[in-house]
Amino acid sequence: MLNRRDFLRGCAVSVGALAAAPENALERILAAGRDTAGLSPEQVAADEDFWFEVQQAFTVDRNIVNLNNGTVQNYLRIVQDAVRRHSEFTGNAAWHSMAVLNNEIESCRRRLASHLGCDPEELVICRGGSEAGQIPIMGLELKRGDEVVSTNQDYPRLLGSWRQREKREGIVLKIVPLPAPPVPLDLFYRLVEQAVTPRTKVILICHMTHWTGQMAPIRRISDMAHSKGIEVIVDGAHGFMHVPFKLADFGCDYYTASLHKWLMAPPGNGFVRIPKDRISKVWPLTPPWTDNPNDIRRFEDVGTRTPANRVAIAEAITFNEGIGIERKSARIRYLRDRWANRLRTLPKVRFYSSLEPAESCGVTTFGIEGMDMAKLTSHLLDKWGIVVSPMKHPDGLIDGIRIVVNVSLSAREIDYFADVMENIIKKGALV
Repeated sequence: MLNRRDFLRGCAVSVGALAAAPENALERILAAGRDTAGLSPEQVAADEDFWFEVQQAFTVDRNIVNLNNGTVQNYLRIVQDAVRRHSEFTGNAAWHSMAVLNNEIESCRRRLASHLGCDPEELVICRGGSEAGQIPIMGLELKRGDEVVSTNQDYPRLLGSWRQREKREGIVLKIVPLPAPPVPLDLFYRLVEQAVTPRTKVILICHMTHWTGQMAPIRRISDMAHSKGIEVIVDGAHGFMHVPFKLADFGCDYYTASLHKWLMAPPGNGFVRIPKDRISKVWPLTPPWTDNPNDIRRFEDVGTRTPANRVAIAEAITFNEGIGIERKSARIRYLRDRWANRLRTLPKVRFYSSLEPAESCGVTTFGIEGMDMAKLTSHLLDKWGIVVSPMKHPDGLIDGIRIVVNVSLSAREIDYFADVMENIIKKGALV
C-alpha cells in the first residue's frame, strides 16, 4: 500500500513540472485537446498525459486529496485571476466601472444559454443554486390548498422554502417517500405519479440529488405533469456541466443550477431558466427598483453587488469548453469507477449510488456496516489527508460518506484513496 509520505512526494514531483509556468495552463489544455481530437471521450478519459495538463489549471493544495467536490469545486487559476482583475478595475471609478462590467454579464448570459439550449432572455443569473431554486418556489402564484409534490431525497433548503409557504399560505407540500437509494427509475416515476392529485400544481425534483447523485426520470415526469397542467422545477445544482444535456431533453419548465459546482465559476453564482411566457407571472424574490414585468433581469435586482464574480463566469465557461463536456463527463465517470469498482465487492460495503451511466456520474455515496461514518470522515482527513463528506439521511435511508471526484484529481490520487479504504475495510478498523 502506498503510504501518505510516498504519495505526497510523488505528487510534488509531478506538480513541480509545470509550477513554473501556471499562466500557460489554458493554452496547454487547448493544445492537448487538439492533439487528441480523433479520440473518443472514453479514450481521452484514461489519457493521464492529457489530464495532467488539465490539473495544472487548478490552484489546489496537493498535500490533501479533496474528494468533497460536491459543495464547492476546486478553484481554477484563470477564474481567480479574473475575479482579482475585475475587482481591481471596479475600484478605479467605483459605480462607473461597475456599470461597465455589468454590460459584460450579458455575454455570460448568452454563453450559458447556448449550453442549455434556451433563449438568453429566459436566464436569470443569480447568487447561487439555493436562490435559483427559491426564485420560482417563492414566486409562483399558488393558493391555499394547492399541492406541491417533491421527494424525501430532494435538497433540504428548497424543501424548507416550500414549508415556509405551507406555513404562511396554506399550500400543501407532499413528500414522496422514496426508498433507500439507489432507486430504480421506473419505481421513482411510479411513486411520483401516484402522489399527483387534481390539486397538484408543481413538482420539484433533482436532476441529481446531493445525497447520492441519484438521477431522476425527468422527461417522463415532465410529460406526465404537463398532461395534467402541472409545472415542473428541476434542481440542477449537480447537473449543469457535469453531464451533457440540453433543456429540450427534459421538457421541464424551470431549471436551476449552482455555478460554483460543476462549472467551477466563482462562489455565489447560479442561474434559473424561466420560460418567456412565465416571466411576468413569477414574483421576484426581491422587488426590483423599477419593474419591467417581461424582462428576465427583474429577478436580478437585489441591490448593490459586485459584478466581478459574475463576469468571471466567462473564464469558467472557456475552461469547460476547452475540455469539452463529453470528455469531462467521461473522465469524471472514469475516476469514479476506478475507486468504486475496487470497493464495491468488499464485505460490509454498501453503495447507495448506482454505477450505471444513465443513473449517475461523479457523485457516489457508500457506507460500511458497523463503522461510524462521521469518525471515518475525520480519520481520513486527520491521518491520510483525504477530504470526504459524511451523508446521513434524517429518515435513516443513508449512512455513509460521499465521494465527489473532479477533473482536478489524478488517477494516482484516486488510487491512493482506494488503497487507504481497502486497508480500513479489510481490517474493520480506522487504521
